[in-house]
Amino acid sequence: MITIPRRVTAPGMVLFLLCLMYFITYVDRVNVGTAGPAIKGELGLTNTQLGLVFSAFAYPYAVFQIVGGAMADKWGARRTLFLCGLIWAAATISTGFVGGVVSLFLARFALGFGEGATFPTATRAMQSWVAKDQRGFAQGITHSFARFGNAITPPLVVVLMGFVGWRGAFVILGLVSFVWVVVWFAYYRDDPRTHKGVTDADLARLAIRDRAAPPAVKPPVPWRRLVVRMAPVTLTYFCYGWSLWLYLNWLPSFFKDGYGLDIKNSALFASGVFFAGVIGDTLGGLASDRILRRTGDLQKARRNVIAFGMLGAAACLAGVFFTKELTLVALLLSGGFFFLELVIGPIWSVPMDIAPLYAGTASGLMNFGSAFAAIVSPLTFGFIVDVTGNWILPFAGSIGLLILGAGLAFTMHPERPFLDAPDPSPPRTVPAE
Repeated sequence: MITIPRRVTAPGMVLFLLCLMYFITYVDRVNVGTAGPAIKGELGLTNTQLGLVFSAFAYPYAVFQIVGGAMADKWGARRTLFLCGLIWAAATISTGFVGGVVSLFLARFALGFGEGATFPTATRAMQSWVAKDQRGFAQGITHSFARFGNAITPPLVVVLMGFVGWRGAFVILGLVSFVWVVVWFAYYRDDPRTHKGVTDADLARLAIRDRAAPPAVKPPVPWRRLVVRMAPVTLTYFCYGWSLWLYLNWLPSFFKDGYGLDIKNSALFASGVFFAGVIGDTLGGLASDRILRRTGDLQKARRNVIAFGMLGAAACLAGVFFTKELTLVALLLSGGFFFLELVIGPIWSVPMDIAPLYAGTASGLMNFGSAFAAIVSPLTFGFIVDVTGNWILPFAGSIGLLILGAGLAFTMHPERPFLDAPDPSPPRTVPAE
């Protein structure tokens, strides 16, 4: 008898829902970059004020990396993402009703509050729903959806602005977020064994042996030791995040004001650069998993890919200083973003490698580095442009930090598990419905 395998498994559907979340959250966080020139003109903002608005998202985002990761470890990903989703959706809608720089800052601040816990919480979910030898791919593909959100946001927002203005665009995008929140809460379960669609084959792939076993109760987070253990990863990710947030917030304005393009063409150029990141995210995760399967060496699988990506990005950004030709600059920025995104799959796997019992908290500590970069990087960029009028000069800092990050990658040591803890399968969960 021939058995036809199911096309979509429950773990596959969970991963797909997480991919959609990464896509939607990035659309909601970078849409202000595309609408920035229109917002700047209507509200009468300077580049420094606009940079302050860009950075407003990052203040609560940085704090709730750690708080949100701990919430996910304690309460589970289902409830945590449901609450976060309600907040970020409402914040996105409220952006369409701002009347000045203060209300715009507060709307973006609320968005950072809602999205702060999302990625650490998603990592907590992956710890339970993704097999160990596919974590690089899972982190890579989810972040590639985030970069696809980066890529599609500029033309999408421009189209929406053409029909309903920039205010209406934020309202529509916020409503889409609400739909995802409802679907997530209805489908996802923290413990795979309590999900009606999970088969014994799924559990075996996830290394869950006993469907009837009670949920595991975890010890409290050893904060001091975990912070120290994750510090090299946090610093490495800060170096990555500095360049990331320059791309996400300033790229449309870079092409519009730095090269005199209209908003439609600047959006298209920015979209082309972001598409390079979609490829980089996917390939970085696949390469990391492939190296791990072939060598069994976490250092080679994680550290080497991270260092290679950062050095490649630095080399491409250095090339921007030697040409003013628009097409070549766009290609160099695209190459830089491709190499930068090779980092994502392996580095987001590192918290799961180091501290599987505390994957949400550990990934939150790591992402605090990028979140802190999101505060200072956009503001620094805007200030330098206002003072010098030079749209290329801010990339010098990115080059230096990327080289530093490549060196710091050698201090992470994902092959040394924290507290020698076993891989938990599954995490502590709420009672099944």
